[in-house]
Amino acid sequence: MLTAQALKIDWASMPTYNTIMAVAAGVGLLSLVLFVRDVARNGEEASAEGWALNFGVLGAILASTGLHMTLTWPLAAGGFPFDNIIFGETSLGFGVLLLAASLYLWKRGTEALTGTEVLPRLAKIARPVSTFVGFLGGALIAIAVAGIKYELFAAPAEEPISGEFAEWPLVEAIFMSGLLGLVGVGAIAFPFAVRSVLRGDSLRSLATQVVGWAWAITGVVFALFGVMNFFTHIGLIVNTM
Repeated sequence: MLTAQALKIDWASMPTYNTIMAVAAGVGLLSLVLFVRDVARNGEEASAEGWALNFGVLGAILASTGLHMTLTWPLAAGGFPFDNIIFGETSLGFGVLLLAASLYLWKRGTEALTGTEVLPRLAKIARPVSTFVGFLGGALIAIAVAGIKYELFAAPAEEPISGEFAEWPLVEAIFMSGLLGLVGVGAIAFPFAVRSVLRGDSLRSLATQVVGWAWAITGVVFALFGVMNFFTHIGLIVNTM
């Protein structure tokens, strides 16, 4: 494991782009919640093409960076091979799901949101893929447990802001693991939320509330954390070249 003392990193052999990934993942989670709320409130007045573009942009970022990280393991060169699994594979899965949503909304256009039973129809379409979402949630819970057990996610002392907690690695381990775990809870609840909408419970069921709050909260936090990392990671690079 790398130490904070005289830390030097060969950045040419370890490209790091989980900054933009964090922003895209956070906005992606929040966008899913806002999309459902928009459809529930406005029905066919919601812009299917607009949401398709939004999901497509975010999905393209996450799928491309996640695929590259999954296949090439760039973070292994600096001593963080586990981060390729944590950030790469989860971003790849989420990115492809967003691209699928984008493709459907773009292909169907306004028709996708027309009618009085829009949410049940969308739930019927999402039901088959909800199984994958649920198991991805289980994977996030596993990552969260590993993060605390092995005290992962700790920033080196050379990184601004986050590096202030370098002497207490469990602090950032609990923060990041809790964040990922909460996303996982929402993902595990997603298949149950889909089924509750199909039963006619609309958005009032416990499962839909869990998904909505879990993804809204973590979406905002992930996006803000990614924004902060644009500063902290630049600082880390400057301090370790």
